[in-house]
Amino acid sequence: MKIRSQVSMVFHLDKCIGCHTCSVACKNIWTDRQGAEYMWWNNVETKPGVGFPTQWEDQEKYHGGWELEDKPKDPTLKLKLQNRLQTFGNLFSNPAMPTMDDYYEPWTYKYGDLFNSPLGDDQPTARPISRIDGKPIDIESGPNWDDDLGGSNIYAINDPLLKNMSAEEKQRLFSIEQLFYFYMPRICNHCLNAACGAACPSGAIYKRAEDGVVLINQDKCRGWRMCVSACPYKKTYYNWSTGKSEKCILCYPRLETGQAPACFHSCVGRIRYLGVLLYDADQITDALKVPDEQLVQRQREMILDPHDPKVVAAAKESGIPDGVITAAQNSPVYRYVKEWELALPLHPEYRTLPMLFYVPPLLPVLNATQENGTQRVETDLFSSLENARVPVRYMSRTLAAGNDELVIKSYQKMIAVRLYKRAETVGDVTTEQAAAALAKAGMTAEEAEAIYRLTSLPTYQERFVIPPYSREGDIEETHDPQQRKAETGFGKRQGPQRGL
Repeated sequence: MKIRSQVSMVFHLDKCIGCHTCSVACKNIWTDRQGAEYMWWNNVETKPGVGFPTQWEDQEKYHGGWELEDKPKDPTLKLKLQNRLQTFGNLFSNPAMPTMDDYYEPWTYKYGDLFNSPLGDDQPTARPISRIDGKPIDIESGPNWDDDLGGSNIYAINDPLLKNMSAEEKQRLFSIEQLFYFYMPRICNHCLNAACGAACPSGAIYKRAEDGVVLINQDKCRGWRMCVSACPYKKTYYNWSTGKSEKCILCYPRLETGQAPACFHSCVGRIRYLGVLLYDADQITDALKVPDEQLVQRQREMILDPHDPKVVAAAKESGIPDGVITAAQNSPVYRYVKEWELALPLHPEYRTLPMLFYVPPLLPVLNATQENGTQRVETDLFSSLENARVPVRYMSRTLAAGNDELVIKSYQKMIAVRLYKRAETVGDVTTEQAAAALAKAGMTAEEAEAIYRLTSLPTYQERFVIPPYSREGDIEETHDPQQRKAETGFGKRQGPQRGL
């Protein structure tokens, strides 16, 4: 058993209010002044919707992620984008590369027209102009263009996940009186089987050994942009100013000093959780060769119980420090993903083993009906899910590779927690109904209370369990840790430049 540790994340979608504070915090910290102000390492999308870049989930168009070759006895995992021979050809023409239209043409406004226009009867306006050629443009899209289903019959209706849904299910989503949407923040998933790293001809993309963060070496990157095409989540970007690809770095200089990443720290809804997961690296290959509907369960089986004495002993043999093991035992991510089985990975069918998990949104599931002039809360779990405004199939295609049972199980637990607390605080649900809901979801009252407290009343230290970094131990044979203790961060002072 080869045990490794990974800093992992959970986003609780019910708590996201779509304020985009995380996006602003990320851009304010990592944007440079050489042209990278168009980077969107962290963006918040409205779902259903086409996302950013447009229709990034359509892998028939972008060819991101991995796929299994059809071999009955020994299925082989291969990049969906290309093989080794095709890599050479794609250096010169890559049809799967997202275009500017898939992102957006950056623009500004002619503010001078507002300040310098002569007096007249007409109200002066600042027309939008392209930041590429300075000419007037008609703005048609942007990173948050379809927020709150703006223009849903034009943008959201083109969501690739709606492709195989019935007309009745689509009508349920887009009926104005039952309009449903939720916010999905997206950053790099820091995958265990990152397709971007496998596709890079320069070998510039790697995972940090101490925390599993996926990074792009700016010295080795030659701007081939295969990582942009191969990443199925489209979270790698090309900086035209520096000629290098770049992506979310999970604010690892902050992690090294015990601070949460900028988007986590600034999150208004407190939807973000960060912690350590221990996993068996020997199981990665087998976990990726199962059918789509089994991928989530196999990924959960890879994650090990940090409280198990055998796992602790094996982790120490694998060189994992005691502080990291302790952090894994207190990890909120472990509780959401493995212990409670509430959080699910985004599009596991891409077979990248993403280490960012989402708790599906619950708000549109519960229904309230009127009987004899009084409101009755729906307490039957299955009828609540069947009558949900968002089809379970949509959520399962987003978070469970089409496995409805995993999403239903997550929803059952969240509904049971809600009914349990309503019986305790509001009183419109009887104790017997709450107990029946807990039994049907396979939960105890203690587990429901723990889920409620970590979801609704977590402290800063409970949401972010950052492991201690052992860099001082790694360098003590060759350097004095006391002299090097201030040298955290990137390890270089000169920014990336073209041709270097």
